[in-house]
Amino acid sequence: MTSPSLYLPPRKAQASVITLPGSKSISNRILLLSALAGQTTEIISLLYSDDTAHMINALEQLGIHTEKRSGSLFIHGCSGRFKQKQASLFLGNAGTAFRPLTAVLAVLGGEYQLSGVPRMHERPIGDLVDALRQLGASIDYLGEQGFPPLRIGKFKNSDVPIIRVNGNVSSQFLTALLLALPLTGKAQTIEVIGELISKPYIDITLNLMEKFGVLVNNESHRRFHLPANAVYQTPGKIYVEGDASGASYFQVAGLLSGSPIRVQGVGKNSIQGDAAFAAELAKIGATVVYGDDFIEVSREPTRQIDAFDLDANHIPDAAMTLAIVALAANGTSTLRNIGSWRVKETDRIAAMSTELRRLGATVLETEDSIQITPPKKLIPNVHIHTYDDHRMAMCFSLVSLLDTPIYINDPQCVNKTFPDYFQIFETLSHSVQQPNIHIK
Repeated sequence: MTSPSLYLPPRKAQASVITLPGSKSISNRILLLSALAGQTTEIISLLYSDDTAHMINALEQLGIHTEKRSGSLFIHGCSGRFKQKQASLFLGNAGTAFRPLTAVLAVLGGEYQLSGVPRMHERPIGDLVDALRQLGASIDYLGEQGFPPLRIGKFKNSDVPIIRVNGNVSSQFLTALLLALPLTGKAQTIEVIGELISKPYIDITLNLMEKFGVLVNNESHRRFHLPANAVYQTPGKIYVEGDASGASYFQVAGLLSGSPIRVQGVGKNSIQGDAAFAAELAKIGATVVYGDDFIEVSREPTRQIDAFDLDANHIPDAAMTLAIVALAANGTSTLRNIGSWRVKETDRIAAMSTELRRLGATVLETEDSIQITPPKKLIPNVHIHTYDDHRMAMCFSLVSLLDTPIYINDPQCVNKTFPDYFQIFETLSHSVQQPNIHIK
């Protein structure tokens, strides 16, 4: 029996206000920092999803006490030393939990095993492990070399002057090192080898570390200097911004429909790089209005959507949504410098190319780019494979706004970051018939 499919008939988006769930990237960083800090941290507007549940469960296994109260999550920190020195942690497909916990546990030392779903075991981690071994970490691969699952042992703190890490596969490796190195108590320098991708995610890490009392000197995203005797300190209360990547779907709904759609929870002062997505929409036909806590997107009725050629390194996750925008553009569009898509929840370049072709688009892909030419008319009633990737499901839901009925296979995969996505999507649009779950 195959997974359920969600049928989305052609629909029209109406003027709407959407309140975003918290950012996954911010939520998992704050959870880990709160656990490592002293005293208690109150986390407001935390995202509750599969990925954050894996982080919370892991922290509780490591001896961290958490409690929900008055709509917040309270984390009672361990002052940089987990109580449990032995644990076997299952982290699903949560890269924002797996990579940082690998680094933190390797630096603290103990007897730990980290594993995940089969796709997590296909996502590379060798560059991070190599960097941690420079520090004196004991890490063994339990399967294929360079990939999870991992076994972590005792830590022998070395005096290596510079820790080098590759930057062209995943920014999460650098984030993991940045979060873990203050636990050594030493001044440390990290040098990035190659071109660092997804720099805005590193900026999120540095911003949050500063909120927890550790200031890192950033030399043009090439070298990072961490001070000696650094200690994570709770800010007391901390607020999780709305998910700027999640905002992209509703912003595109505003562009495609023309109706003003406002997303609340992320605004003009956001610390997330994907907040820049709205500016890219403005370049191709959107009308964008910014507030302190919102971004609103619409389009004038007579304004066409322009084809684009974009280096999307600064918005890697939100850029996926532009692949759907390309279906409504007035020519061939290209997304470049998106090689990181290859090592996400699925190979997103391959998956996106396959599903766009099923809709009738002409697609050319390279190792780090995708070129999309829309058909004269999209093929209706296509069953979109989602590859257990939340962003594939959310992206292709927008096809229903292009006068094209569509089926989304395994819609529950959105639980990874946005469990209520389809319920919220339904509130902003109206159709002749309501979407239904069909077992196919």
